[in-house]
Amino acid sequence: MHYFPLALPFLLILFFIFLALLILIEIGILGYAYQRLGIKPRYVFALLLFSLLGSYVNIPVYQLPAETLQAGGQVTFYGVRHIIPFVTEWPATIIALNLGGAVIPAVLSLYLLVKNRLFWRGLLAVVIVTAIVHHVARPVHGMGIAEPIFVPPLAAAAAALIISRRFAPALAYISGSLGTLIGADLLNLKNLQGLGAPVVSIGGAGTFDGIFLAGILAVLLASLMTRKDAQTPPDRN
Repeated sequence: MHYFPLALPFLLILFFIFLALLILIEIGILGYAYQRLGIKPRYVFALLLFSLLGSYVNIPVYQLPAETLQAGGQVTFYGVRHIIPFVTEWPATIIALNLGGAVIPAVLSLYLLVKNRLFWRGLLAVVIVTAIVHHVARPVHGMGIAEPIFVPPLAAAAAALIISRRFAPALAYISGSLGTLIGADLLNLKNLQGLGAPVVSIGGAGTFDGIFLAGILAVLLASLMTRKDAQTPPDRN
């Protein structure tokens, strides 16, 4: 139950994207105000790092009836290689929660909802992203459910900016995380039987990359919108 959801080259790409963003923030190229997310910057980056490292951990929650399984190797979906864990003895498909791709993002999303009082706006943003992600998500034999990597972050950013410019960063994180988990994973639980996957990880292989990039995009929105507000002259009326 311990394996990274992405092949090493793609996992390193996510790590370097995170590292590059951290450097840009620290040297001041991107402005940043933690009020945009409702959480202090050092905690945001710590949670993103824990999310990346936590993708290695899957917590079993349910077991599907026994079937012929595909074990070991990789599955490529929209150019991204996802890992199928190698097993020597496995009774059935195990449904698990990914620590970095489901538990941490869900807890942080709920915190941001309450902290910023975004209940109705948050619900609307999540519904929009859920519908979009569910439309493009596909069952993949041997792995589970997957969606194109850039759909969740772009859909979350668009929905957040339309619903509330002021709270766009928080809404982007909330809708990108919860919308992906619900639209791709939870609404497709009925399609898991027969895929031959030894482990189907909610928030893991197939969806983790999109959820992680939604978190990165939320920080970028916070930075860019803070800079834009700083450059806008105050209203004298």
